[in-house]
Amino acid sequence: MNKAVTDRFAEYPEDVRIRLEELRSLVLLVASDLALGEVEESLKWGEPSYSVKTGSPIRMDWKLKSPDHYGLFFHCQTKLVDTFRELYGEVLDFQGNRAIVLSLSKPLPKVAIKHCIELALTYHQRKNLPLLGA
Repeated sequence: MNKAVTDRFAEYPEDVRIRLEELRSLVLLVASDLALGEVEESLKWGEPSYSVKTGSPIRMDWKLKSPDHYGLFFHCQTKLVDTFRELYGEVLDFQGNRAIVLSLSKPLPKVAIKHCIELALTYHQRKNLPLLGA
């Protein structure tokens, strides 16, 4: 793990850190399963960020102002969150056109999140397809 990201993860409360590490593992797993190459891990706006050449960056974070929630953040000028809302509007919660909001008190909806991560990491290959080819 990138040193800056390691330091940032260490700042989160333990329950949040565990959830964010679970998301990080899913991002790395999807990238590996799809053979997308090296995942660049860094901090963007103080948030852990993950990107590959074929996709749109994914950030994750928890904020003190919403202590019961954490989220995955996406570039707001993509079709990603609109597509996620169409596919998983009954399973996931969203914030505008930039984030999936997850609850610390509920299990991670892994199937939906894994698919959303896949769509984000392959966005440049899919961006012109209806519903991103989902």
